[in-house]
Amino acid sequence: MKIALAQLNYHIGNFEGNLSIMKDAVLKAKIEKADLICFSELAVCGYPPRDFLEFRDFIKQSIHVVDQLCELTEDIAIVVGAPTVNPEIEGKDLYNSAFFLSGKKVQYIAKKALLPNYDIFDEYRYFEPNRSFDTLSFKGKKIALTICEDIWNLGNQNPMYTICPLDEMISQKPDFILNLSASPFSYEHASSRLEVIRANVLKYKVPMFYVNCFGAQTDILFDGGSAVLSPDGSCYDEMPFFESCLRYYDLDEVCNGGVSKEQEKGEIELIYKALVLGIRDYFSKMGFSKAILGLSGGIDSALTCVLAVHALGKENVKVLLMPSEYSSGESVTDALALVKNLDISHEIIPIKSVFDQYKATLQDYFKGLPENVTEENIQARVRGMLLMAFSNKFSYILLNTTNKSEMAVGYGTLYGDLCGGIAVLADVYKTQVYQLSNYINRAGEIIPWNSISKPPSAELRPGQKDSDTLPEYDVLDKILYQYIECHQGPNEIIAMGFDEATVMRSLKMVNKAEFKRYQAAPVLRVSSKSFGLGRRMPIEGKYLN
Repeated sequence: MKIALAQLNYHIGNFEGNLSIMKDAVLKAKIEKADLICFSELAVCGYPPRDFLEFRDFIKQSIHVVDQLCELTEDIAIVVGAPTVNPEIEGKDLYNSAFFLSGKKVQYIAKKALLPNYDIFDEYRYFEPNRSFDTLSFKGKKIALTICEDIWNLGNQNPMYTICPLDEMISQKPDFILNLSASPFSYEHASSRLEVIRANVLKYKVPMFYVNCFGAQTDILFDGGSAVLSPDGSCYDEMPFFESCLRYYDLDEVCNGGVSKEQEKGEIELIYKALVLGIRDYFSKMGFSKAILGLSGGIDSALTCVLAVHALGKENVKVLLMPSEYSSGESVTDALALVKNLDISHEIIPIKSVFDQYKATLQDYFKGLPENVTEENIQARVRGMLLMAFSNKFSYILLNTTNKSEMAVGYGTLYGDLCGGIAVLADVYKTQVYQLSNYINRAGEIIPWNSISKPPSAELRPGQKDSDTLPEYDVLDKILYQYIECHQGPNEIIAMGFDEATVMRSLKMVNKAEFKRYQAAPVLRVSSKSFGLGRRMPIEGKYLN
């Protein structure tokens, strides 16, 4: 049996577009004489469709795509994910399903049993879990058809679930396992995901064909990495990350095993590819083409600019240099050096005169009061206003350049430097920003070395440095990682050897900044815990405050 896996980039609710790319893959698979082609979880409508699932017309259009795919199955079988209606009066209205189409008929519908309801996942809001399990037969082979999370309760050891679908099906002696997934990217997940697949294969001694989607759905990024594993646990093949891919496998050859073909999983390279894809898909799927950002001469805006150019092309990226009276000469020099290296359009708009006018307007109201963060924030908001003016006038989308360290502790100004349509680096810690910048420069200088080596500063007052307000980033980021990604409280973090005062100050800043994050741009998710739907904290909570 020849099996094709189609790793494709779907667009939520774009039924015509999703059908088109699947049809194209089916036609190619027919030319290659494939017996079966497999697409990913909820491929017909895109994942995650969220509250679109509450519209009957959305479900109707999803099924219409399945019907059209069914017409292509005279000489090939198609496996594809789509929502289905629950015919029972009790329970949720829908199932998360996988259709097995052959001979222009729906031969079998598998329903997802394990519905993730954590972090960015909210499937139990919409779907009823499956409670019956059978294999299906095709060309003399028995297939265990599973959907994403259904393989993540190996040995029934996951406390969130009470059943293991493959345990229920293995007594029927399947010849191979198909798993349709929509497994989001995080830089720690690519390796662990493959190990989960391997653990299933080693337990059941059955080969697995695992197909994942790739592409960005606003904040959630999918990396692909579809894989085929032989019964001995060896990785027969692993598809590339962040690329469209269609490959073919002979079942007998897979069963015999071979040389492991795992992809490299370097953390920084994966993050780089994820961010470029995130920008590119945000623009293409929203119908945008041109980006703008403020270029300060610092490392964050420089890295964001490079990523935008790599995603959109230099002709579609414009930058504004907006020096103030506190900007150093080298900041402008560094920004201009990057402009030259990238060959991009730029404007220099000094903000001193606008800032002075604001101060003059407010002087009677602020008489006798010393300058403080108020004046600093006015400068940030002047810059935000200028960027949004260009955005409105010339149809640019503003890219936010805030990193995760700053976003975590509230080191940013609402309606100023926190403006933007998408936050590119807000799930990338400052220490990772340096690593990414060095990765960008691995073959030669693109980001000026001075932008990387100089002490970071917002340059909103004389001689200002980030370290005046924040702990050094190599310490702060470790504390933040333990609190945000690992859910460790202050006592646990202090017990790791961190200074108590530094820990308490850092965590209090995180909690007090929650109101800013509620109003911030969507964040491209590259970690296991980003700011957004996957992290839901109360604004007025007392914990640590």
